[in-house]
Amino acid sequence: MNEKRTAAIALGLTVLIIGGCSTSPEKTPEEQSAVTAEEVEVTDVSIQAADAGTAGAMTEGGAGGRDWAGGPLEDPDSLLYTQTVYFAFDSSEVDAKYHDLVAAHAEYLASNPSLTVRVEGHGDERGSREYNIGLGERRANAVRRLLEAGGVAQGQLVIVSYGEERLAASGQHEEAWALNRRVELVY
Repeated sequence: MNEKRTAAIALGLTVLIIGGCSTSPEKTPEEQSAVTAEEVEVTDVSIQAADAGTAGAMTEGGAGGRDWAGGPLEDPDSLLYTQTVYFAFDSSEVDAKYHDLVAAHAEYLASNPSLTVRVEGHGDERGSREYNIGLGERRANAVRRLLEAGGVAQGQLVIVSYGEERLAASGQHEEAWALNRRVELVY
């Protein structure tokens, strides 16, 4: 257990060091604190994954054929690496092409009952703020129902709707709007 916690702390420090090597302009105190919050979340997830016994697995083929060490959520060759489900305009129906993805996450969560996931619903910026909050919630609940049908306990799921408040892409065109109509699974 101590080795896992040490590995998680080392990962967190690596993220801090790499983040400090940026060539971008100096950040305001508000921007610096936002980065710190993201780094803390990464560290917390690493500790949680280490406690679940998923860290340290070796796989072949990730990152261009090199050996890769880590859990299935961070493995680019794993279906679990994809944690976003996209939706059609004004729809909360999960497209059939995402059913295998959601089923894989359901299996992973069901086999790791100590894990929780935040199911975040999002919308594009068209429509009122209130409408998009409701649509984001309907999208998150649609994914939640599929996860529960796959054996995930209700206590493992936290439903949140951000509506149009956290856009993945900016712009007034279909490409940006399509990226914003989503549900993200945040471990």
